[in-house]
Order: sequence, then structure tokens, then C-alpha cells
Amino acid sequence: MTTEADPAASAPGEGTTRATISDVARVSGVSTTTVSHVLTGKRPVAASTRERVEAAVQQLRYRPSRLARSLRVGSSQMIGVVVPDITNPYYGQLTRGLVDSLGAEYGTWVCNTDGSTKRERSYVADMVARGADALVMTSVDVEGDAVAAAVAAGVPAVSLGESVDHPLVDRVLAADEEASQSAVEHLVARGARRVGIIEGPRSFGHSREEGYLAALAAAGLKAPQQLRVHGDWTRVGGREAMLRLMRLPQRPDAVFCANDLTAIGALDAVRSLGLRVPDDVRIVGFDDIEAASLVSPALTTIANPAYETGWSAAKLVLDRLLGRHTGSRRTVTLPCRLIVRETS
Repeated sequence: MTTEADPAASAPGEGTTRATISDVARVSGVSTTTVSHVLTGKRPVAASTRERVEAAVQQLRYRPSRLARSLRVGSSQMIGVVVPDITNPYYGQLTRGLVDSLGAEYGTWVCNTDGSTKRERSYVADMVARGADALVMTSVDVEGDAVAAAVAAGVPAVSLGESVDHPLVDRVLAADEEASQSAVEHLVARGARRVGIIEGPRSFGHSREEGYLAALAAAGLKAPQQLRVHGDWTRVGGREAMLRLMRLPQRPDAVFCANDLTAIGALDAVRSLGLRVPDDVRIVGFDDIEAASLVSPALTTIANPAYETGWSAAKLVLDRLLGRHTGSRRTVTLPCRLIVRETS
């Protein structure tokens, strides 16, 4: 039995060998520089020449090497994105805004820390080592050592939230304190007098708690410590925290939750106890993820501009990368708004 090799199978780009720009130049009968001009569109090329190059690209199934380009221009064209919970729809919307704002020139590496400082530090160090051009992150590392090391290595960083305090790290913030205050004021206006709060992990900022406290103080109401509990931003964590509150000898008549997944978990807890929302307890969330309007009863919440946050973070990053800003930290603060539905 004899086996004959298929000539087409060994052609560059047709089999396991990846075609190079030199292969495209050889097949189309032009220089590699001309091929580059066709691919980038940065220099005019005769129509007939362009057609030959494009035909060769298609024949060879040529794909430009990002690695080769990064070595040539000294840039990976990649942005590292670090978030605590990629399953939270808020971060999906945020990343979409970031990618849309960055445009086709940049890709993203998205890392999920599960709220672990150890993971965050490892991811940041790894992305810097891999040549990430910049970092965009929701940090849980209160020390900020990894981010500081990245900035010292010449990698710009943008913090999504107030957890990173560094003179060269730009920040994109939601107007958390004012929005949280309006949420609690809404509950008080509906008759609530014992208002609890389920916050995020202790390592995150406290602006939402400060808004909660400000609203209660303005109404002449107390905020006993037993009504202030911590969750982990998840639905399961929200359910567990709400059960702790609802099993108090004097349970709350309203609860402000620091994000929507927590609030949806709180709804689960109330149902499991045979109680009703808003009749027995009122609930307000924060973020306005899509599920907030789909649960029953529909969740009253604060609309947190996730897409706009990602979009703004990309603009800050590009300003640094393109040399449009080289100075001290800038802060972009985005407004939030209360959306009243059925749980309050």
C-alpha cells in the first residue's frame, strides 16, 4: 500500500503550518512591506496589487500574528480586566462597555478573583509579566501592593470603585453614597422605621453604608449594629444574610442591599420564612441588572451605569496609553438613579 502526499495539504496556511506575511508576499509577488500596507490600510496601494494580496491572504488563510506585532511595536494590545465575580451580570455589562470603547485595536484578558486577595495579586502579576498594556480592575486588595507594583513597572491602571488609593491610578466611581441615601430615604418615606443593610465584603469601600447611615440620621432613626450585616455580593450570600436579619428578636421592616444579587437572595429568604414582600419587609437593591425587573415581585433598585463605567474606564486607559494624560489621578463619577418597582 502506498500513500501519496496531497500537495495542497502542505501549503502554508492549508495544513498545520501557519502562513506568514512572507508567504503572502511570495504568493502575491510583492514585498512584505506592501502586504503590511494592504493589511493595515495605512498607505495607499494600487487596486490590482491590493486584489492580489487579498487573494493570497484568502488562499493561505493568513491571520496576522498578534505576538509578532507586539514584539515589533512593543505593545501587546491587550488590557487586563480583573473582577470579583464574572457571573454577576453587572460585570458582564461593564466589560462590554470597556470593549466597545477600546475598539478593535485592543483585546482583553478577563480574570475572575472570587473576591480573593491572593488570586488578585497573582493575576495582576501574571498579566504584567505577559505584557498587558494596562489594567482595569475592581480590587479587593486593601493594601494595593500588586497594583502599585504594576504602575511602578509602567503599566497604567484604572480602579473601578474607590478601593485603590494610588496617586497615579485613575478611578471610575458611581455616585454610591448619594444613591444609597436616596434608596433608604425612599424606604423611610414608605413607612419603614427599622431599616437594615446587607453590605458587601468588608474589604470593599463603605460609601453605600455611609449613604444608608446619612439617610437614617436625617430621619432621626437609629442604625443598630445588629441590623448591619455583610454578604459576599452573591444570591446565596444575600439569602444567608437576610435570614440572620429576619431571625432577630426585632426584625427589620426594610432592608437595603448593596447589590441586586444580594437583594434577590434576600427575596428568597423572605419567601422561605413564609413572609411577604413588601407587606412584611421592604427590599431595595443596587445595580439594576436585568434580573431585577424579572423576579417576582419586581425589585426596586438603584440603576448603576455598568456599561458607562466600562466605557469611561477605557477612555482613561487610552488617554494614558496614547500619552494624552501623564499626570496625577483622575476620577470620573457617574450618576445613579432610583427605580421604584414592587418590593418597596
